[in-house]
Amino acid sequence: MIEDHGHAVGNASRAAIISNRRITGLSAAVIAELVAEVGRLWHERHQAKLASRPRKRAVGAGAKHQLVFVDRLLATLVHLRHAATHDVLASWFGVDRSTITRVIGEVRPLLAERGCTISTGVRLRTLAEVIDDIGASGKTGIIGGTEIRVRRPAAGRKDRDKFISGKSKQNAVKTMVVTDGDGWMLFCSPTQHGSCVDITHARQLGLVRLLEGGPAAEILADAGYQGLGAQTGGRVVTPPHRKFKKNAPDWYEEMYERQRKAHSSRRIRVEHGIAHLKNWRALARHPGRREHISDAVQAVAGLLSHQQTAELIPARQV
Repeated sequence: MIEDHGHAVGNASRAAIISNRRITGLSAAVIAELVAEVGRLWHERHQAKLASRPRKRAVGAGAKHQLVFVDRLLATLVHLRHAATHDVLASWFGVDRSTITRVIGEVRPLLAERGCTISTGVRLRTLAEVIDDIGASGKTGIIGGTEIRVRRPAAGRKDRDKFISGKSKQNAVKTMVVTDGDGWMLFCSPTQHGSCVDITHARQLGLVRLLEGGPAAEILADAGYQGLGAQTGGRVVTPPHRKFKKNAPDWYEEMYERQRKAHSSRRIRVEHGIAHLKNWRALARHPGRREHISDAVQAVAGLLSHQQTAELIPARQV
């Protein structure tokens, strides 16, 4: 049992946050599992950090925590779900703004490290694990890129233009999302500058290398990944190429549209998965520091997959 003596919000406020799924996006049962799992990791790291410092007092002496762990977790969840500012959360939880900033900075990386849950006790944390799972299970994987708006870098920064997306013409970062054929979240990559095109991002993540030497797997992708099929021995399936640029025969237009729509209908599930990610307002537009966005993306993906597993595994077993 984790001993966490500190300030706590009122029982009524905590119960309201936990019981109302619209506030955190998670059920009370999933939150309880997170408290048990992540709370232990947080406590271990906190004790290791204290023990690593030169000390004049015993570990545990001095000021106590202002928030018990369950409230630390809830503050982080509300921040990710609704992009609530640190000032608002500080007022809600009755602490200083700097405390909320430190709390989120400690809990968010722990959530990001958990990976995506695919069944009880089984998680995928790297792209290599995802490819192995897809190959072993015979499932179809679907990849898609999405952009998240971020603040414009300060004037004079040498890499300022790297964040400008050629697609949206806005300052953004992008991540590659992988789902299975049912839309279950399998993986979200660390973010890359908005100017990086989808196929380059996939290559940088090692997708080509993993598919070349890995198991036989089918990965559906959109036109932004054209060319990966030839590099992966046909494992990446993209929309058909147009053979006629101008004055295409009617029969060809009909065939092309039929093939394109058939492909789109198969890979639409990844767009549904991306939409569920963007329901967490911290990923719709990220107003905070850009170096934290990768942790936010992977934390939300892990939380979303955990909730999906809690809901859908019983339904699949019926």
